[in-house]
Amino acid sequence: MHRIHIVLIAFVLVACPGAVLSQSLADKVQEHRLGNGATVLLVERHDSPTVSAYISFKVGGANETSQERGVAHLLEHMLFKGTKTLGTKDYKSEKKLLQKIKSVGQQIDAMKNLSDVDTQKVHVLRDQLVALQAEHRKLVVKDEFSKIYAENGGVGYNAFTGKDSTTYLINLPSNKLELWAAIESDRLRNAVFREFYTERDVVHEERRRSYESSPGGLMYETLLATAYKVHPYRDPIIGWNSDIENLDPDKIRDFFTKYYTPINMVITLVGDFESQAALDMIDRYFGQLDRGVPVPIVTDKEPQQKGERRAFVNFDAEPQLMIAYHKPTMPHLDDYVFDILMQVLSEGRTSRLYTSLVIEKELVTGVNVFGAPGSRYDNLMVLSLVPRQGHASSEVESAVYEELQRLKTELLSPLEIDRARQQIMTSILRGLKGNSGLARMLSSYQTLGDWRYLVNYEEQLNQVTAQEIMAVAQRYLHVDNRTVVTLRRGEQI
Repeated sequence: MHRIHIVLIAFVLVACPGAVLSQSLADKVQEHRLGNGATVLLVERHDSPTVSAYISFKVGGANETSQERGVAHLLEHMLFKGTKTLGTKDYKSEKKLLQKIKSVGQQIDAMKNLSDVDTQKVHVLRDQLVALQAEHRKLVVKDEFSKIYAENGGVGYNAFTGKDSTTYLINLPSNKLELWAAIESDRLRNAVFREFYTERDVVHEERRRSYESSPGGLMYETLLATAYKVHPYRDPIIGWNSDIENLDPDKIRDFFTKYYTPINMVITLVGDFESQAALDMIDRYFGQLDRGVPVPIVTDKEPQQKGERRAFVNFDAEPQLMIAYHKPTMPHLDDYVFDILMQVLSEGRTSRLYTSLVIEKELVTGVNVFGAPGSRYDNLMVLSLVPRQGHASSEVESAVYEELQRLKTELLSPLEIDRARQQIMTSILRGLKGNSGLARMLSSYQTLGDWRYLVNYEEQLNQVTAQEIMAVAQRYLHVDNRTVVTLRRGEQI
């Protein structure tokens, strides 16, 4: 065998003392490492004959260079397109067509950036590309991955790309686990990036719909680009328009070959299986994949912000407001403090901002506080608010600062802190109940560093004091560390 067995660990998470829902969760997590570097996390649960299977890679938008922005997101699309055996009627014939399509597409891309473009030649090449794509479609079997999974009882077949990682997931009957291993290992070994230029156009449309035509998306994108000046967290995962236009089949193939590999991979199974048999199967299918190279650490470090930053987005929509403060990320001790602080501010109808701004002052229709945009590197606490009709964003902003000032000058009560802890732990435990929720959490924390973060989380949370919350509020929630983005209608200028 080509694996090294590391350790068998049991962990218990217990709800906070005094919680209405007092319960414990004790799951055995087996961690293994294959000889090629892949990490495997296994949790047996025999409540139902199903398994949640996650494959995550420690690579996301933050790991792209300026020449690669948008690659990870486009790869998410492309890896649903099939392999040399799935998604094709005749790969031998298809391979020749794909090479011709790539050659023509690259010629078009090279010409569109020239100052003296031969428009007639571009038209000829585009017509040629359209004809080749039409011929190629005759050889493609659409959505064969998802059809096979659906025919075999699979549900929730999906993928998502973040700033720090990329994940592919499926929930399926436990007797179909080997089918999953065969399909997913084939996808990594023999992926074919068919329909590349068509899918690139799809991503362009996705960007238009989710960012440029969406007030929320446009605000969020503006917030990150304003709050960050150096770190790649400033760039959208989907890429900027000019990035998408210049993505190339060879570029994404190189990125895939280097980083979507065992050394950067976490395989997580939760459900009805026998661990040793599952591990043997995983090693048989995934153990022979090339190791790859570790994803480089992002060395770009965001300089300390030295003054408030403001941006305005003009859009034909109801006004919105976003306020952000730089903060440390896990496992920094201040991050645990922020978890409680954010819970106190906005989670639930008894939270401070909801009580003050929604109920008492009737300034906003909605308020949300969350951490963004990633978790591997220092990130932001973001407050998102929607002013009620008749109230200006500036009025809402002043009310928010009044509430934040209270955190700096008044100690939170033990009752408020305990309630926040209880709410946080109840939410975590609720998520851990389901196979998919537990698989997602384990996979996520392992790609960020170590799944054992979950084991120690409650203990760290219970150690947070009112004095520490006040100190953190004073340290981070000040004007020089603040970025504000306001969405307003154009006629208001």
